[in-house]
Amino acid sequence: SGTDGCGTKVKLAIILDKHDTIGIDAVAMCVNDIACAGGEPLFFLDYIACGKNYPEKIADIVKGVAEGCLQSEAALIGGETAEHPGLMPEEDYDLAGFAVGVCDKKEMITGENLEAGDVLIGMASSGVHSNGFSLVRKVFEKEMNAEGLNTYYDELGTTLGEALLAPTKIYVKALKSLKAAGVSVKACSHITGGGFYENVPRMLKDGVKAVIQKDSYPVPAIFGLLAKKGQIEEHMMYNTFNMGIGMIIAVAKEDVEKAKAAIQSAGETAYVIGSVEQGEKGVELC
Repeated sequence: SGTDGCGTKVKLAIILDKHDTIGIDAVAMCVNDIACAGGEPLFFLDYIACGKNYPEKIADIVKGVAEGCLQSEAALIGGETAEHPGLMPEEDYDLAGFAVGVCDKKEMITGENLEAGDVLIGMASSGVHSNGFSLVRKVFEKEMNAEGLNTYYDELGTTLGEALLAPTKIYVKALKSLKAAGVSVKACSHITGGGFYENVPRMLKDGVKAVIQKDSYPVPAIFGLLAKKGQIEEHMMYNTFNMGIGMIIAVAKEDVEKAKAAIQSAGETAYVIGSVEQGEKGVELC
């Protein structure tokens, strides 16, 4: 099971008055965690707290939730919309969700069979996803208005708002595809808050470390812009953001090509980004 929200990304949706994708983020944050453990999401419930219930806005939010459930093949079985006058401003809302999945015990992804020589495969993210938005908002403080967010940036090939609001990728189908292809996923990490440094060690057992090559995949332009504008040093970037990789799996060397093909057949982009080596449990970026 998993429960989560979209953090302060909601603030951007409110500023831009665009509410039809934030629901995808809420679903993604819950179902990706379930998929990471080897589970298949069964159902999802959402909870919306708002200062004032504007029916069109709530309908837009729920539209995104429904889309996220379609993408993750989970049933949307209910939810709650709570009006909180006096507790939050009328325009404000927050969104959270809860999902339950199922997994055969022998198919759970635990990391216990990891060994030196296993290969790490990363699945591309769509951008910032749903973590690190308090820092994003601090960096782009002056742009946190409709005009600033609607400004087009050449290096992004889109407006700032569109780049930041891009919904979190849902990796459920990719993990189902790996299972269907007979690939044994030895360990899996959903790269959320805390970036590489906090999430990758969770997939490891004692006695092995993850070694990741930073130049093994393209880092989306939004992260370069954030680092430059906010003067954020590299370690902090990799300790806050997904840096272009939303999910990392570990597979045996002989399964690499089959795994990449299975991920790509599910519509995701896969990169070989590193390996598992003997050493103290942790992650090394080089």
